[in-house]
Amino acid sequence: MLAAGLTLAACSMALPTLEKAPRAAVIARWPVVPPDAKFGQVSAVDVDARGRVYVLHRAGRAWSEPFPAEPIAEPTVFVFDGASGRLLSRWGAGQFIMPHGLSIDPQGKVWITDVGREQVFRFSPEGRPELTLGERGATGDDARHFGRPTDIAFADGEVFVSDGYRNHRVAVFDRHGRFLRQWGEQGGGERGLDIPHAIAIGGGRAYVADRENARIQVTTLDGELLGNWASGPAKGHPYSLKLLADGRLVSIEGRDGFDRSGATIRIWRPDGTVERSLDIALPGSQASLGHDIAPGRDGAVYAADVYGNRVVKFALNPPGTR
Repeated sequence: MLAAGLTLAACSMALPTLEKAPRAAVIARWPVVPPDAKFGQVSAVDVDARGRVYVLHRAGRAWSEPFPAEPIAEPTVFVFDGASGRLLSRWGAGQFIMPHGLSIDPQGKVWITDVGREQVFRFSPEGRPELTLGERGATGDDARHFGRPTDIAFADGEVFVSDGYRNHRVAVFDRHGRFLRQWGEQGGGERGLDIPHAIAIGGGRAYVADRENARIQVTTLDGELLGNWASGPAKGHPYSLKLLADGRLVSIEGRDGFDRSGATIRIWRPDGTVERSLDIALPGSQASLGHDIAPGRDGAVYAADVYGNRVVKFALNPPGTR
């Protein structure tokens, strides 16, 4: 009887099968990474107005705490031609400890967060340093410090930083780095944030990937709560999100509701319901963890797979779909 009871208990604790979302139409042989380029964990991706794709990666360094003190010696920003996948330039050598987020502002400037340095940086498109926010290596919850900042977004001359693993807030600055305001509190309640991992801005709203609460939190640009979106029974953990030109939102989930890693794309209607889902994870037993996403101007979408050490390009609306 004891053995039978243990068997029944084991069956009752078995996890549901993985979600079976349709496979995305990934574009083969994109990007083209030269043999001499050290490509590592890909944490972020964004696309500029000219269709150039900026990829942030860790060049052989893996997330391991405590973080090393020395910067990554190899270039950590690769710039690709969006159409051909050809590598156009690379920079960022000796700059970052644990690079995390990369976003391009309306002026074409490149903003990067580093959770190891506890700082946010602004660079020219060619990689020339222009502005640094935060104190190197110092954690804090105030106007001059961060707590492992994760991502950046922009609206009307303001810079929104999701701050992140320790502070669980959104901090807002002007383009010159002057602190303006903040919102957010740690917790799982209606207004709480638990690792705000990414942020997107549009239509007077802020959309925050509230990662460990397994939802997208929607607020005004002053932090007034408008709602929380969850991906139905799956309740996957959103790692990144971006607004599409037509008002829909696209997100990427790095883990499902049972903490199994993967890379699931969700397309959200403006009312917060899921229109459809796609899967871009590596097939079989190969590990993937979707970490960032960026729509291109040609209708394609780019996704960063941090466990898969790759960035992929895929069609959001392949032929035959709308």
